[in-house]
This record gives sequence, structure tokens and C-alpha cells, in this order.
Amino acid sequence: MTDLFRKGIAAVEALPPDRQDLAGELLLWVAEQNERRYTLTPEQRADLEIGLAEAARGEFATDEEMDETWAKFDK
Repeated sequence: MTDLFRKGIAAVEALPPDRQDLAGELLLWVAEQNERRYTLTPEQRADLEIGLAEAARGEFATDEEMDETWAKFDK
């Protein structure tokens, strides 16, 4: 536990119960965010496997194809 975290806990301990509960909820939310893992859908996994196979074969977009793609976002 870091010194800053200890100071924060000490400060929260001095708060009224309802504020302590609010701080507890916030801490639990922060901890949950750290544990979340993104899971690909089956469709995303299939697309990823296709892309990895193309890369393994050396099949990459040309500069012109990339220019066309990026141009779509410049609107």
C-alpha cells in the first residue's frame, strides 16, 4: 500500500458513514476497471484470424489503398 493511499484511507475514515460508503463505491469501481478484460465476439475473432493469416502471407494494403481509406475520415 502506498503512502498516498494510506493518507486517503485515513482521511476517508474521518468522514461520516454515507461519505465513507461513497468512497468505498468509488474504490470498488476503480478496482473493477483494472480487472476488466475485453473479449472478442466470434465475428471479431474470425476477422482477426483472417487478418493475421493475410499478414503471415505478406498481404498488406498498398499505399494507394491506405490513402483511399484515410481520405474517408477527412470529410
